[in-house]
Amino acid sequence: MDSATKKYTIGALVANKSGVLTRISGLFSRRGYNIESLTVCATEDPDVSRMTIILIGDEYMLYQMIRQMDKLEDVKKIGCANELDCVYRELLLAKVGATAEVRSQITMINDVYKAKVVDLSIDTMVLELTGDPEKLDAYLKVIEPFGILEMQRTGVTVLARGRHTLKDRDCYGDHVN
Repeated sequence: MDSATKKYTIGALVANKSGVLTRISGLFSRRGYNIESLTVCATEDPDVSRMTIILIGDEYMLYQMIRQMDKLEDVKKIGCANELDCVYRELLLAKVGATAEVRSQITMINDVYKAKVVDLSIDTMVLELTGDPEKLDAYLKVIEPFGILEMQRTGVTVLARGRHTLKDRDCYGDHVN
């Protein structure tokens, strides 16, 4: 990333109905912007879903996408998360080659990172780790020599610290990094 390019986290509360994800992802693809990470889930309100989108770009791209998303009828609230005032988490599942000879080494690494073994076979282990994205990146580098056979990450989820909530936001301009 160059100096003007940053990673931005866009949070949006959207209508929990068919087609919303397609319309929003279409906004990004029509402009040639890549979504680095995308998570969508139901919320405490069954009529509302929460989207977390990680965009790599500059402030112009960020403002453009927030404004375009805000124009959509199905977008109820939108904002850009401030990384200092939020909790970021992601889940990783990784299957590694794990013969009997290396299992103890993997277990020691898991202890340091607080990862769990969620499946064990004769020659593989499925490992689970939850944490901020940088922690997951570091863990993957350490277990890579054992041979990552496959892996999946859920994408980033984020919530503001304290009493602040996305649904309390009045506009999107005052909470851009």
